[in-house]
Amino acid sequence: MTTLAEHLHNLTRLDDVDVEWLHLLVGDWQLIADLSFSDLVLWVPDGPDGEWKTVAHVRPNTGPMVFYEDIVGRTSSHTRRRHLSEALRTHKIVADRGGSMSGDPEVREEAIPVVRRGRAIAVLTRHWHRVGSRTPSRLELTYRGLAESLARMIAAGDFPSTSAPTGMRRGAPRVGDGVVVLETEGHVRYASPNAISALHRLGHHEEVVGQSFAKVVTDLVSEAGEQVDESLALVVTGRAPWRTEVSTRSASVSMRAIPLLDKGVRAGALLLVRDVSELRRREQELMTKDATIREIHHRVKNNLQTVAALLRLQARRVPDPTAKAALDEAVRRVGTIALVHETLSQGFDETVEFDEIAVAGLRAVVEVATTAHPVTHTLTGTFGRLRAEDATALSMIISELVQNAVEHGLAERGGSIDIVVDRSTAPAGQEELLVTITDDGTGLPQGFRPMLAGLGTRIVTSLVQDLQGRIRWENASPHGTRVEFLAKLRPLSR
Repeated sequence: MTTLAEHLHNLTRLDDVDVEWLHLLVGDWQLIADLSFSDLVLWVPDGPDGEWKTVAHVRPNTGPMVFYEDIVGRTSSHTRRRHLSEALRTHKIVADRGGSMSGDPEVREEAIPVVRRGRAIAVLTRHWHRVGSRTPSRLELTYRGLAESLARMIAAGDFPSTSAPTGMRRGAPRVGDGVVVLETEGHVRYASPNAISALHRLGHHEEVVGQSFAKVVTDLVSEAGEQVDESLALVVTGRAPWRTEVSTRSASVSMRAIPLLDKGVRAGALLLVRDVSELRRREQELMTKDATIREIHHRVKNNLQTVAALLRLQARRVPDPTAKAALDEAVRRVGTIALVHETLSQGFDETVEFDEIAVAGLRAVVEVATTAHPVTHTLTGTFGRLRAEDATALSMIISELVQNAVEHGLAERGGSIDIVVDRSTAPAGQEELLVTITDDGTGLPQGFRPMLAGLGTRIVTSLVQDLQGRIRWENASPHGTRVEFLAKLRPLSR
């Protein structure tokens, strides 16, 4: 599907600043659609013949929609074309209340020029159903009045605001969450039922209409003894298009202010409020769980390092060379597992980027095992992100295979170890790793059988089987050993 940026690039000659202005408008126009109970459509001129084409469309969440189908990319009708051109030329809102623009007498429309710095760069149309004979509620009348104010601000170049933050935490307030309308002095002129409920949860149970909204909120925060956001004063007075969050002992409420201007002069403000207590509680639970998991991995790593230290002390006291070598191997294996837990203790997820672990483990094995002859190593390809269970097994497999290559194949002559990794997706959809470890050493001993080999080889075979894979040892050409194993990976998400 073609994006707004692509449409604007293909159909217009607007500069980057104008395009960004339209992106800001589209990023915030759900607010206008919900306040006006209307579909909104963004139009741009298409060619010298007076054609217009739609580049974006949004439907309201608060009322019935007009367009059920996707209309992006459509060309305007002849009648609508005249209204769009008039709005672009005059910089004024052009209303069509007779249905001539759409051809449906039950649908009303108006064309709003999108103005930036005195220049109309596009036209926004609103489409809504007639109210009919029913009497609209105060909420509906208030919302439509706010939408009219925002429409006039768009035509005057006062909306959207470039100083408004474009990103925030989960829980950004919407029209349906709660609306508070402030007068110029900051007193509450109107508060929707959901907004009143949100203030009740904060601890304010008195009448809010007619009160200074800034005083109401600051009193609640002061009583709770909570920290005050530096942006709070500007938001609760409606003087800046910013966002903040107010917390008391009983609730957390997200707030967003939209200053209302009339011919460039402040005429009050619109505040969106949302009770985000449950969202923040869940976020806190997740943070606590993440911190607990990280602490567990940290302690496991510390315990493993303690075990390694004890084994290392024991190895120094053992006179038997065979027993000493066995203890040294145990220290290396414990250290390999500790490396995975150290990486896990630094993140929020039960997955790790394995390339860093592989490089660190490979370097450690080569440095410890190398004696008089130098051994170099290379890693080609990428392991990617793995689950902790797979990462532990793979680190052990690679460590054992590299250790065997250094001790048995390269001990007397040195050489190089090359690791090639190929990550792919099997036909069944499961991801697989094909790892090939090649050295240029002396090769496999005569009559080599994996199940009759040493402890390290048996450990590798068992771990590969646990990963539902297979492993093969063979002599490399012209000399050396090649080990290739396939491992099936667990899904990253459960």
